[in-house]
Amino acid sequence: MANKQGEIERRLGLNRTRRRRIWIWLAALAALAAGAVWYFMAGDADRSGPRYATAAVSRGDITVMVTATGTVEPTNLVTISSELSGTIERVSADFNDIVTAGQELARLDTTKLEALVAVQRAQLRAAEARVVSAEATLAETLRSYENIRKLDERGVATHTELVNAKAAFDRARASLQVANADRQLAESNLALQQADLDKACICSPINGVVLDRQVDPGQIVASSLNAPTLFTVAEDLTKMELQVYVDEADIGQLKQGNRGTFTVDAYDDRVFPAEIESIRYASETVDGVVSYLATLSLENTDLALRPGMTATADIVVAELTDVLRVPNRALRFAPPQTAEGSEEDDNRSGLLGMIMPHRPQEVPKRSLDTVWVLRDGVATEIEVQTGATDGDFTEIIGSDLSEGDAVITDQDD
Repeated sequence: MANKQGEIERRLGLNRTRRRRIWIWLAALAALAAGAVWYFMAGDADRSGPRYATAAVSRGDITVMVTATGTVEPTNLVTISSELSGTIERVSADFNDIVTAGQELARLDTTKLEALVAVQRAQLRAAEARVVSAEATLAETLRSYENIRKLDERGVATHTELVNAKAAFDRARASLQVANADRQLAESNLALQQADLDKACICSPINGVVLDRQVDPGQIVASSLNAPTLFTVAEDLTKMELQVYVDEADIGQLKQGNRGTFTVDAYDDRVFPAEIESIRYASETVDGVVSYLATLSLENTDLALRPGMTATADIVVAELTDVLRVPNRALRFAPPQTAEGSEEDDNRSGLLGMIMPHRPQEVPKRSLDTVWVLRDGVATEIEVQTGATDGDFTEIIGSDLSEGDAVITDQDD
């Protein structure tokens, strides 16, 4: 009996020990839960206010540039064709050859042309001989007419003889005029044939470099209204031009004399200077975009630039020094707009709100002439008057901003 009672007391003690342990674990879990709730509530309290990214208002320089693309071209580019039809007898120039004005590049077969020139020379000699004969006849008839006229004055010759002598003299004088006209015609025909013979030489009209050759010996050239291009010659590759197309939105900022720089794909590490020489009034429309051609002059003394290279130019249209400026990100920043719900929206809570979504609230648009400044931890909107911009900074002409003010550029909720 005593043993049973001892066993019961031992079991009751074990149960009390287990219950105490359970309560200890429950208390610990409750403490951990309370700590977690406190941590997250404190974190939400710390994150309840927005965090801003700011930049300082500064003074500095602003360079306004217009960017355009185009190609590098020779200042004077001449395409050469043939005025005559014929067969190419020989070609005397090739790609990259340096040529001078009048130098032969190619020549047509001149067999027929030389024969025509010989015929015209013979006709000219015959015409000159007829002139000599006509002059001799005129001199002879003049002497005969003078003699008969003197005899008529003394009453020895008859009047009929005088009239015949006068008529013969007039005919001789007219014959001389015809002979002279024939000689002039023969000279003109000879000059015409000689010109054709001279045109058989396809010669360079300028000093320059042969950029292209599209003719070979034995090729037949057909002269027509659209004569084929046989050679392309650039006058001087040390002085070239950059032809760029400027968008109509930027063309008003450009003027003759604006300086700029450009780059080409062939030289990633080089920047070439250039200057606007002319701006065309005529527009060109490509895919609905209106643009205008501007020509920039440039020096190419080392012949690094080649005709046809694609270039990207940055043309300086305004340079401002020591102006008050803000980052463009500050002009684009606007704090998130919150709109309060209406009574109707409150009635759409629960299941009805899930089925019928809220009507969107109109958020007022932000003006582009304001910036937000962080003052004493509070975001304040300030109106500004903006000026020139270079894409990164914008000039501030008039406002309550001062150098060093912290303008807001972004916000983290």
